[in-house]
Amino acid sequence: MRRHITFDRLHNFRDLGGYRTTDGAILRWNTLYRSDSLAKLDGEDLKRFHELGVATVIDLRYPWEIAAKGRLPETPETSGIAWHNLSIEHRPYDQAEIDPDVDPWRYLADRFAEVAEDGAVELRTALEVVAAAEGPLVFHCASGKDRTGLLAGVLLGLLDVSDEQILDDFALTELATERLIADWRAAHPGRTLRWPGYGRAPAEIMRLFLADLRERYGSVYGYATGHVGVDPSVIGALRARLVEVP
Repeated sequence: MRRHITFDRLHNFRDLGGYRTTDGAILRWNTLYRSDSLAKLDGEDLKRFHELGVATVIDLRYPWEIAAKGRLPETPETSGIAWHNLSIEHRPYDQAEIDPDVDPWRYLADRFAEVAEDGAVELRTALEVVAAAEGPLVFHCASGKDRTGLLAGVLLGLLDVSDEQILDDFALTELATERLIADWRAAHPGRTLRWPGYGRAPAEIMRLFLADLRERYGSVYGYATGHVGVDPSVIGALRARLVEVP
């Protein structure tokens, strides 16, 4: 099965199927996807996307990002797709301008912690949407790296996927880093990219985030059912929908 699905303009579209749970079950393929911004879809990419049969999209970007860059293109093929804008980040920052002298991975893990605290309502809704959706679903932000990576990490943790696999999944964005940087330069021809870590997604960021989350809440489950307020029945529905016994 394919983890990476190739598009011309999307750089970070991946299937979250195939990961093993701690009790030996496996996540279903062709059911849950993560991606960079679907606003970039056009031409042949739209045809490839349509072939996946995606029925639900969760867009994690700010409304102002959507206003500036667009959302999932509205075409006859996408007209029946349920689209949800759930902006989980509440404190915007410009990654291109991060101080090159700060510890980059600790800095980003701290931003993840802010999103995990601030975005509880949106994260709860996102988990409920994933649990209740029928057919394949994709969630995305701009680069498919940080906000998307945080939701993927929480989802995989709730499905009892090991930390090693969660970290490996997060770090797969590194394969798209060069293209994400190229997109940034093309969109900002008059600016200098100050931060050398732009577009990077080393596993260390997710390792720090999960350690911080567990120190505060005990577990990903404790975070989700406590701070986020997810009903345990939703977690049961997530597992029923996304996990199968091989």
